Amino acid sequence: MKKIMSGNEAIARGAFEAGCLVAAAYPGTPSTEILENIAQYQEIYAEWAPNEKVAVEVVCGSSIGGARSLAAMKHVGLNVAADPLFTIAYEGVNGGLVLVSADDPGTHSSQNEQDNRLYAPFAKVAMLEPSDSQECKDFVKEAFALSEQFDTPVLFRVSTRVCHSKSLVELGERVEVGVKDYQKNIKKYIMVPAHSKVRHFDVEERLLALQAYANRSTLNRIEWGKKKIGIITSGISYQHAKEVFGDKASYLKIGFSHPLPDKMIKSFAKAVDKLYVVEEGEPYLENAVRALGINCIGKEFIPRCGELTPQIIRQALLPSKKTASYQTDLTIPARPPVLCAGCPHRGIFYAVSKHKDVIATGDIGCYTLGMAPPLNVTDIVICMGAGISAGLGFKRAAMQGGRTDKVFGFIGDSTFYHSGITGLIDAVYNNTPMVTVILDNSITAMTGHQENPGTGKTLQGKPAPVIDIEGLVKAVGIQEKNIRVVDPYDLTATKKAVQEAYDATEPFVIITKQPCALLKPVQKKRAQLHCVIDQEKCTKCKSCLRIGCPAISFKNDQMNIDQASCNGCTLCRQVCKFDAIEKVGE
Repeated sequence: MKKIMSGNEAIARGAFEAGCLVAAAYPGTPSTEILENIAQYQEIYAEWAPNEKVAVEVVCGSSIGGARSLAAMKHVGLNVAADPLFTIAYEGVNGGLVLVSADDPGTHSSQNEQDNRLYAPFAKVAMLEPSDSQECKDFVKEAFALSEQFDTPVLFRVSTRVCHSKSLVELGERVEVGVKDYQKNIKKYIMVPAHSKVRHFDVEERLLALQAYANRSTLNRIEWGKKKIGIITSGISYQHAKEVFGDKASYLKIGFSHPLPDKMIKSFAKAVDKLYVVEEGEPYLENAVRALGINCIGKEFIPRCGELTPQIIRQALLPSKKTASYQTDLTIPARPPVLCAGCPHRGIFYAVSKHKDVIATGDIGCYTLGMAPPLNVTDIVICMGAGISAGLGFKRAAMQGGRTDKVFGFIGDSTFYHSGITGLIDAVYNNTPMVTVILDNSITAMTGHQENPGTGKTLQGKPAPVIDIEGLVKAVGIQEKNIRVVDPYDLTATKKAVQEAYDATEPFVIITKQPCALLKPVQKKRAQLHCVIDQEKCTKCKSCLRIGCPAISFKNDQMNIDQASCNGCTLCRQVCKFDAIEKVGE
């Protein structure tokens, strides 16, 4: 049976058919739907982990225990998980182990644009790269088999267009491989120096065996067309190159991309007149080709930055044949990112914005948008968890310089569980007088409302213990006198908490608690609530615009509130000095 599937759906299907038994992930675009789909297969235990490092450690353990296991993450997540990756590469596997890295060329929803193919040679693991949904499913099955055959974790590298594009997939049956017996082997599974020195030699021998396999693997194939142009490519770049050149070129499509098939590359290069390397991101393939002493055309024409498209390839390599791509007569208006109407984060950012000398370090999530005008609160954003820890560093630098900068660090509930808690421990341990603001909206919002340890539900929606943030804050040592829990829709209470935090000389924590305005139960509960403006009382002072709510606008010479967007949070009413805004619908 064939079914139209996205790449992420197909990866999940491949794991199911391969007999995978354990899967873990932390949500992150473009990888999120992999675990959401795996969770629908009852045969696989699947969980949201607090972060990618934990997810990988979970599946490393289950692999050693004998179960085929898979972890998925977006590209920056692999940075978090790099520590266990590099060591499990030495230890090897028992049950097959697949680690999916979903890269985001073009930074559609990420803080950087990194090419995680480079992790494979660095960590010395095998790597596969599918080009469409059918290959996503088939390659995952192959990855589990290779993992067990060569005693290696397999890095399964995909990118946004492969993850989210849909194509036909031939479905197969699940193969029950069961759980392998575990044999105690401390020289393999305990990497103390005496053992890791030996295992390093094993890893190098394994790479040689993998390279020999790559040269005969059907995952790498040559498609002969006209030999005037030969193209070496992989992943989604293969699809783009085929769209541009069609049968006017020959292709070496690489699906097994570490170790690379050196003999196959040399043979292909000899057979064509001109050799192109078409790849997205870093010159991973091109550098390898050149290291073999083969001249080729690549990154001097094809950009290293941004997402690759057929149009970019066409303009780079066929400049005399520029053709227009798909066009419409529609003009999309510029729409800068902004906190949603009714977002519970707005109240705390508005309150902090009144203190113009505050330095604010932010984190990865909806609250990153606290940087946007008119709130303009956030000064620094680096990565998940750094909303607290970068603030600690800034505060320490200020103290070393004799400055009295007041530092507020912002972090969400899911991000606090992910890697923020260690920063708070550091603040307590080293007594750094910084304010931590934990924005608890009871969900992992920005990736599409996934559950987390604070939501009371598992990935499958089953009841789970709620890990209490206030209790954690107390447990790591924040004194009760330095903790405030506020409703960010209550602007008076929020301002009071911010002022107390501003005046504090010890580590201080504010926890704001209101669920995300886009959660379905919240939308249902607040469906009839909204605010209206009494135009006779309104002086057009525009104070209500300063909260940055997209439901409020000034047009036709008057202030307006879009009732379809407004959820009646009343922040606008609380900042109006003329009682011109009323809440209705209760």
